[in-house]
Amino acid sequence: MAKIRLWAINGANRSREGKVMSAHIIVFDLDGTLADTSADLLAAANVAVQDMGFPVALTHPQDALCAFRGARAMLTLAHERLAQAGQALPSELAFVERGYPCLLAAYGAAIDRHTTLYAGAVRAVQDLRAAGHATAICTNKPEALAVDLIAKLGVADLFDALVGADTLPTRKPDVAPYHETLRRAALARFGVTLCDDPRQWPVSCLIGDTVTDRETARAAGVPSILVGFGPEGGDIARLQPDALLDHYDDLPLLIQNLLG
Repeated sequence: MAKIRLWAINGANRSREGKVMSAHIIVFDLDGTLADTSADLLAAANVAVQDMGFPVALTHPQDALCAFRGARAMLTLAHERLAQAGQALPSELAFVERGYPCLLAAYGAAIDRHTTLYAGAVRAVQDLRAAGHATAICTNKPEALAVDLIAKLGVADLFDALVGADTLPTRKPDVAPYHETLRRAALARFGVTLCDDPRQWPVSCLIGDTVTDRETARAAGVPSILVGFGPEGGDIARLQPDALLDHYDDLPLLIQNLLG
């Protein structure tokens, strides 16, 4: 992919020597990557299960990994647990579809009760922006919930764009949401409308925590960075990303080494 070279916008892209610097777009997943949302997600899933007349089926932190796979994954696991406990249940599909809207409502009502940003995340994003890069979020969380969460966490102004699960007709690992994130970020940060040829777009990468993020990056032909501080820990290396991130303190140098 070709780099774009941009003259300073408010001085952001010019080095102290006055040279033009390369500008990249650094795209982050949200849940499990920027923020540990697992406790609030699991709590919302349990509210949905109870609303359907069944006992709590999920626990934190044991089921944190499932939480990061999404609402339907949590409800599917709850259905499996309840079936194993001998509960009389509707079909898995009916259970998930019935519980899904309740889960979203419960989550939206208490979206930041236990959620925290991972250590060093804010400083890392600030440092990337100070170096002239654009930063954005591409998540499979519904857009309105994602926008609400980053606002309540106080970091909305650190991201030039946010594309969620329902922003477009498709979600990750389809490449369209990632491409839309790049388009919006380039316009917001650099005032640049990207052409139709992704090969001419700014260098970018995707930082995430699941196989979905790795597959999205591969579909886009960009490097993937997976975090090693989520529920899987170092086992995430089995997905063979282009790089592993063990702590956000290491991210600016990792970006420099990976993208130039």
